[in-house]
Amino acid sequence: MDFLKKLGLKKRNAGTWTGQHSTTSNLKYLNSFSPVDGLLIGSVSRTSKEEYEEVIKRASESFLTWKLMPAPKRGEIVRQYGDELRKHKDALGRLVSYEMGKSLQEGWGEVQEMIDICDFAVGLSRQLYGLTMHSERPLHRMYEQWHPIGIVGVISAFNFPVAVWSWNAMIALVCGDVVVWKPSEKTPLCGVACMNILQKVLKDNELPEGICSLINGDYKVGELMTKDHRVALISATGSTRMGQIVGSAVASRFGKALLELGGNNAIIITPDADADIYLTASVFGAVGTAGQRCTTTRRLIIHESIYEDVKKKLANAYAQLRIGNPLSPDNHVGPLIDKDAVNNYLLSIEQAKQEGGKMVVEGGVLSGSYYESGCYVKPCIIEAKNHFKVVQKETFAPILYIMKYHTLEEAIKMQNDVPQGLSSSIITNNLREAEQFLSCAGSDCGIANVNIGTSGAEIGGAFGGEKETGGGRESGSDAWKAYMRRQTNTINYSKILPLAQGIRFDL
Repeated sequence: MDFLKKLGLKKRNAGTWTGQHSTTSNLKYLNSFSPVDGLLIGSVSRTSKEEYEEVIKRASESFLTWKLMPAPKRGEIVRQYGDELRKHKDALGRLVSYEMGKSLQEGWGEVQEMIDICDFAVGLSRQLYGLTMHSERPLHRMYEQWHPIGIVGVISAFNFPVAVWSWNAMIALVCGDVVVWKPSEKTPLCGVACMNILQKVLKDNELPEGICSLINGDYKVGELMTKDHRVALISATGSTRMGQIVGSAVASRFGKALLELGGNNAIIITPDADADIYLTASVFGAVGTAGQRCTTTRRLIIHESIYEDVKKKLANAYAQLRIGNPLSPDNHVGPLIDKDAVNNYLLSIEQAKQEGGKMVVEGGVLSGSYYESGCYVKPCIIEAKNHFKVVQKETFAPILYIMKYHTLEEAIKMQNDVPQGLSSSIITNNLREAEQFLSCAGSDCGIANVNIGTSGAEIGGAFGGEKETGGGRESGSDAWKAYMRRQTNTINYSKILPLAQGIRFDL
């Protein structure tokens, strides 16, 4: 486990960061077990309420310094962090793979996303533009500008233990905010590793460590932030159920919430689809990260004329999947995060069968010494109907539901007829079909793709969805506006005070 040492982590007891230093050893620990082999990787101490108060105090004090630093200078700090991530890409990618269970290629890819968002944020630090408007009053100037909002709380999920935090944190930092991060309790060591690297950058630049802080624990630690009026924005990634709780708590105190919640993503495969494209998009979309992406492909909506042929090709492709240790480049699919996820996978398969689903590729839990963690499952394919209750919900596992359609209008209706609205795709060489899918009469998702799958996103575009997915946007485009407050300014440079709308008030 050389990669642990390179990231400043000690085996078994890794300590924890709460902004400035490792917490004392008399606290209860949060253990991190790898789903790869079931072994204990390390432990971090849970953040107590008293420690949380210290974190917020330091963050509030650091904000007073950080917000006054010119945005391009803040961008320089983020640039240095990106450079440090380049040095640690191999080690951090291996930790992501080992602690979360995704393939090593995906682990490295996740760190690359962090590097890319740093590069994006550096450029953004010189482009936090406002608008200039014409006033109706003579010798007046109107414009709007953007200011930092304060403390940004980030609650991230286990499936992307480092990238999604960086989407939020790097943008928030160049905007002049300070960040408090609660990683998933299932992947806490990834959070510690990221903070070790960032704290070095802050220290080298003689900046307060409270600019970016870490808190650890279960949902109770997250509640401290969601209910705290000192935390201006909560950006939370997770289930729809979690988002409802977080959103309600933040709204009750008039805070801002950015929610990235569940997905129930579909690919429409038309008669004009290229087989090589739809096979790659469908299989990787469904089994990548063992089906534990919010953008995982969960439904294939296939035209009836090619349905049987597509089904046969999919079954053949699934027969070639290699399931095993994700740190081995020979394997396509790693484990689920834990045994709770395995149970949900089994229950969903059973429910699908009870509702009338037919197995195309059988699922099941893999056993034997090679799979001793008990978290390895077989990706499966089930013929189903879109209205099945099990199809309407998101199961974080490699279960792919396939179904037929007759007309494109019917396919789009099926695609949209779920509570979630994150990602969607159509595979077609027909220009009219592609444009109809992308029109206002087409996909109702925040992401709509043509001839690529539903999973994966480039940092240049705003990421997020509609309906029960939450409606928030992270990463690229103008998503930076969520981390700032807009201010409209009017300047009178005349010697009189004319009122708006021609109102007269003579004294």
